[in-house]
Amino acid sequence: MAELVFVGCYTGDAGNGTGITTLSRSPSGSLREVASLPLESPSWLVRHPSLPVLYAANETGTGGVTALTFDASGSTSVLGTAETGGAHPCHLAVTPDGRFLLCANYTGGSVAVFSLSSSGALVSRTALVEHSGSGPVSDRQEAAHVHMAVPSPDGSVVSAVDLGTDEIRSYTLTSSGGLEPLAVSSLPPGTGPRQLVRRPGTDLAYVVGELAGTLVTVREKTPGAFEVVASTASTLKAPSGPNLVAHLELADSRLYVSNRGPDCVTEFALDDAAAVADQPCGANPRHFALVDGTCYVAAQSEDAITAFTLTASGEAELRYYPTGSPTFVLPVSLP
Repeated sequence: MAELVFVGCYTGDAGNGTGITTLSRSPSGSLREVASLPLESPSWLVRHPSLPVLYAANETGTGGVTALTFDASGSTSVLGTAETGGAHPCHLAVTPDGRFLLCANYTGGSVAVFSLSSSGALVSRTALVEHSGSGPVSDRQEAAHVHMAVPSPDGSVVSAVDLGTDEIRSYTLTSSGGLEPLAVSSLPPGTGPRQLVRRPGTDLAYVVGELAGTLVTVREKTPGAFEVVASTASTLKAPSGPNLVAHLELADSRLYVSNRGPDCVTEFALDDAAAVADQPCGANPRHFALVDGTCYVAAQSEDAITAFTLTASGEAELRYYPTGSPTFVLPVSLP
């Protein structure tokens, strides 16, 4: 199996990156740059579920999404672009059947849907739903800020996590790519929800609160309708100073959360959502990915991908792979 790692970043006035960088991953887990493609602030990446196609959110004031093809060498080329209908898109997801691309516009406070062709190309924007509202944190919750739009396992429901309104707003995704209101679920005021991850085989899901620095356990009572079950006091084992939570990942019997400020990835035991260890990971960790016992972190302010082996103590040695203002790490296995 060939192992590639695609890295997204901030460019121009927003950062020091140049676009999408492709790294080759060795059997030992080390990384080596093999290709790059200039692109404007591709801050979030997602792969098509069955095709050699990537989608990048161009996190700019105008808002765009780019579809790209890639090959086994790691070379990428642009397949097409589209406007997202809202400023600063920050999250993308593809429905399990590969028919639609979902996009969360952060500053635009909206959710967009794009239809995809059989080759994975962008066809058209089929829906754009704008949120309204605010929250108690005046400088961050002055308006709606959609931070994630995630499909249900069967692709029939889209749940939009709104940092600005402390809500999860769910929609039915129609066969033509439309969004019909389904449910609105409230979270504790000031949570600033950033991401939601469902726990497979259960009705539970987990939400990270960027502003409150909390991990909230919710139950999906009916498709798209969530109720709060529990909330942690902190997303750190050893709380220390201001913290802006970034990424949430579920792997086996563990949850992992990246914390900006404390600059660490914290491991949680899944059953009781108890913090187990804080692993230092470089400055301003945004997205991260877990591959064969190694965690690869987009340490934005470190201008590097950092990597460490998952350990029980959280005291693993860091390895550094320089790259400008990284925001996203996408491992891909190829035959």
